[in-house]
Amino acid sequence: MTGQEKTRSLGSLIAGVVIGVALVSTLATAYTAHAQTYKVIHTFTGGDGSMDGARPETGLTIDAAGNLYGTTVFGGNGPCDGGCGMVFQLKPTTSGWIFNPIYNFAGGSDGAGPWARVVIGPDGSLYGTTIAGGGQGNCQFVGYSYCGTVFKLRPSATACKSAVCPWNETVLYSFKGTTDGSAPEAGVIFDQAGNLYGAAGGTAAAFGAGVVFELTPSNGGWTQSVLHTFGLGLTDGEFPNGLILDGAGNLYGTTQGGGDYGYGTVYELTRSGSAWTEHPLYSFQNGNDGGGSVAGLIFDNSGNLCGASGYGGLNGGGTVFQLAPSGGGWTFNLLYSLSGTGCGPMQIPCGPWESLVMDAAGNLYGTTAGNPGAGDYGTVFKLTRGASGWTYTTLYVFSGGSDGFEPRSRLVFDAQGNIYGTTTRGGAGLCNQGCGVVWEITPQ
Repeated sequence: MTGQEKTRSLGSLIAGVVIGVALVSTLATAYTAHAQTYKVIHTFTGGDGSMDGARPETGLTIDAAGNLYGTTVFGGNGPCDGGCGMVFQLKPTTSGWIFNPIYNFAGGSDGAGPWARVVIGPDGSLYGTTIAGGGQGNCQFVGYSYCGTVFKLRPSATACKSAVCPWNETVLYSFKGTTDGSAPEAGVIFDQAGNLYGAAGGTAAAFGAGVVFELTPSNGGWTQSVLHTFGLGLTDGEFPNGLILDGAGNLYGTTQGGGDYGYGTVYELTRSGSAWTEHPLYSFQNGNDGGGSVAGLIFDNSGNLCGASGYGGLNGGGTVFQLAPSGGGWTFNLLYSLSGTGCGPMQIPCGPWESLVMDAAGNLYGTTAGNPGAGDYGTVFKLTRGASGWTYTTLYVFSGGSDGFEPRSRLVFDAQGNIYGTTTRGGAGLCNQGCGVVWEITPQ
């Protein structure tokens, strides 16, 4: 996906948000499909100045107590068109789920538009990024003046006596939109030493080819270092997604474009002293292998990299793939081709937008933002490994109504094996085509 296409995508989201005040919906609606029970556990209502959000893009994080945490790009407070976004908590109780908007972005130095999901740091705080705000640079990101942030959220040190318990935010870094990057759509990860890593957009403008960065704790603050700068039209890739680390501290990621054929890459960054070197591991050809990998990567139990592409493949709707280390290089293996039509370099990807997840048995799970499904509203799927290959099972097909549609979510499991995710659209609220939902799938 090109930078211009990403701009159009966010612009269409902004255009779809109707400003207004709405009530928070906590009604749960159950649907059954393929021996699973699907339940909406929260419906976003949107609305500038409301206590609710709109457009959860990338999924959830779960803590040891079973609390869910997520972000919405819009809704909440602040002067942004449609609200500046929020971080929320869903707390399980015996009678349902309690929605708590733990931080509402104001659109200034604190940030605006949290696109990526938050992660839980070693200190128990939540860490994340915003695509705008921060008070630095002049990125002009679809109406925003500033270039984005990396932030930290902690519960208040004093006891909260109200039903809504806001957390305290600390901005760790504000992007300037120059060589340091801008508008980070990807989240952050930690290494064992407590350093943060992430990927951001362009170097000289809001949408250059992107950078990979590190934030290092220093004298009570954080120092940013750019580990790699991607070049437009070069073979190293363009528009990087989220990152993962291996046991040796090497970084791995995907890019949405660039590479040998222009359809994205899988790459590795290795450290040598204080310097980092980028190694392209695979370039997508938009053939049977797929193209336009918006999703990140995971490691399986054998040290292979597993990921997904947004389009291409044997059936047009993207692919699920594996890269296996072999003879000092990596061998590409196609695990499954997803079905889809109208999914290509100039369209919004129909396949997975976020990293797959793997259970203890080695089965893979993910979401598709569009095809296949009635009305192309998206699916939740499972890939089961067998002696003769991988078997695809549809866990849920979205209808585009109150159950939501366009799931771009990374999935999470609770201790009982229930699956949780979000949809960007559908449900109800003051947004064009609905403001999105949080959902649960319970195995039967």
